[in-house]
Amino acid sequence: MKKKIAIIGSGFSGLSAAAYSAKLGHEVHVFEKNSSVGGRARSFNTENGYTFDMGPSWYWMPDIIENFFQDFNKKASDYYQLVPLDPQFEMVFSDGLMAIPQDFEAMKMLFEKTEKGAGKRLDDFMKDAQFKYEVGMKDYVTKPCNSWFEFVSLKIMKSAFSLDLLTDFSKFVRKYFSHPKLITLMEFPVIFLGAAPKDIPALYSLMNYGGYKLGTWYPIGGFIKIIESMQQIAVEQGVTFSLDANVEQIIINDKKAKSLVVNGKKIEFDSIIASSDYEHTESKLLPKEFRNYDENYWEKKTFAPSCLIFYLGIREKIPNLKHHTLFFENDLDLHTSEIYEDKKWPSKPLFYVCCPSKTDKNVAPENCENVFLLMPIATGISDSETEREKYFLEMMARLEKHTKTSNLISKIEYKRSYCIDDFKQDYNAYAGNAYGLANTLTQTAVLKPSLRNKKVKNLFYTGQLTVPGPGVPPSIISGKIAALEANKH
Repeated sequence: MKKKIAIIGSGFSGLSAAAYSAKLGHEVHVFEKNSSVGGRARSFNTENGYTFDMGPSWYWMPDIIENFFQDFNKKASDYYQLVPLDPQFEMVFSDGLMAIPQDFEAMKMLFEKTEKGAGKRLDDFMKDAQFKYEVGMKDYVTKPCNSWFEFVSLKIMKSAFSLDLLTDFSKFVRKYFSHPKLITLMEFPVIFLGAAPKDIPALYSLMNYGGYKLGTWYPIGGFIKIIESMQQIAVEQGVTFSLDANVEQIIINDKKAKSLVVNGKKIEFDSIIASSDYEHTESKLLPKEFRNYDENYWEKKTFAPSCLIFYLGIREKIPNLKHHTLFFENDLDLHTSEIYEDKKWPSKPLFYVCCPSKTDKNVAPENCENVFLLMPIATGISDSETEREKYFLEMMARLEKHTKTSNLISKIEYKRSYCIDDFKQDYNAYAGNAYGLANTLTQTAVLKPSLRNKKVKNLFYTGQLTVPGPGVPPSIISGKIAALEANKH
């Protein structure tokens, strides 16, 4: 039966939910509170010729993203050019650099050179990680997680022990490697899953496979190209988009979501999928008696980090800088404990620099650089211009030291910062979170916030605060799951 479905929000999960819902034959309307689509993956242009992706910058798990296009008889290459990065990224340590090659055989040689026997062990690690990737990304993450019984299949039960769900990631990495640089390199991908490596299940070595083995890529034109292509596919399916459309209320009658109030106007729907921040949707849009979770529930949850970001336009080329650079001169455990346990601004931060103009001439004027600085921080901490500027100066000093340049700050012709208060303002993000809920063992699968509202039968949630979790590919999958669930009810 054809239904009229509302999607709140147009990030990856919202666009995915919209496209799949329309493909299933429904009339679909997307409401976006901001003036452009994309959610955290929006972009903006400056008057002096820079184009900045606002959020995601790592193109990993290309096969999972490709699956979305294939579901609509398309290919990603129909919409944008994907190029491999070599090196995939560079890591800056206190005593030197490590460049991670695109070619896996070259990566094994790098490991062997760093630690005797590590090349063969990397091979073993990746074979194990590939199994987890293929089972995890094809069987586990596609479940709506309404019940544990969804996982009672012979294939999943047979693979359960091999997935290391009860082993922590930190111990798992140390079974293979002992050199501190290799340990840091292998632990890095799980940082943004929302907990220290010691609190993340070893299942997530699948991230290493989906990144290092399948390679790090870049879509020419920036991540906004993925957003634009997903929106185009949705429009081709018949989806209608409304921008600057703030959803103010979900109206419930007879335990059914009957309508939305958008910019003061009431519009009726048969089903609603909220890709907006889960906690905001419940606490601000729903009457208390129809919420799945109260404030106490969210306060007890472990969140993935927020971050401090700077978007910089620099009017000269920066030597000795790659597309992706990780500044790991300081202790990883200290930084993660200050994010997840102490909940304070870091004393000795790690940070990340993306310079897409090294790969893409479209994102900066000629002979200029587009630079994106990102420092992971705790959610819910105080945000001020003073704090932002303090860390900006530290990051720039370390960037100058690495690139053997001076006075980079004097070459900046565009500067914009983005932090906790901006995440709250633009995305209604709970505690200013940037990446959603942590993928800890107690917040996995059925233990995540429910995809379905348990009290309102035609209201569903999608995105990084529900299944399967944070990240671009999981968000795309989340939208598909929500669309299939809404189609059933």
